[in-house]
Amino acid sequence: MPSFDAVSKVDFQEVDNAVNNTVKEIATRFDFRGSKTEVDFNKKDKVLVVTTESEMRAKAVRDMLIGHLVKRKVDTRSVEWGEVKPAGGSLQRMEAKIKEGIDKDTAKKIVALIKESKLKVQAQIMDDVVRVTGKKIDDLQDVIQLLAEKDLPTPLQYVNMKS
Repeated sequence: MPSFDAVSKVDFQEVDNAVNNTVKEIATRFDFRGSKTEVDFNKKDKVLVVTTESEMRAKAVRDMLIGHLVKRKVDTRSVEWGEVKPAGGSLQRMEAKIKEGIDKDTAKKIVALIKESKLKVQAQIMDDVVRVTGKKIDDLQDVIQLLAEKDLPTPLQYVNMKS
């Protein structure tokens, strides 16, 4: 039976490239000249850390990062920004977690949307993946189109299409 998996993955190499481009832009911008601004990306913990001298600069770095992520085709819904907090001395710190995988609530919402559509397919939750199976490829393509039109809190990719 034909099937596909709906997943939420992030290309961490592209995130790293966006961070490097942001660091380069900070080095060339006049308003950041002489400031102690750092952007770190911890690939293991999937956390971006912005450290700078003021809340305004932290938000400017966040906006630069978002711009570079969009240019690199990384969906910004997968980045969860925290608040600006004091980091000791006169520095401010802002963290962003990169979410990967579909959480349980979103997966249940996806399965409910598929059931409401009355298409002849079955959807099941497998950890952080939603597998959709059906008798016809056309039904699976209709499900992909249905999910693409909905405004879900998690970006989706469709992989492992098997016929």
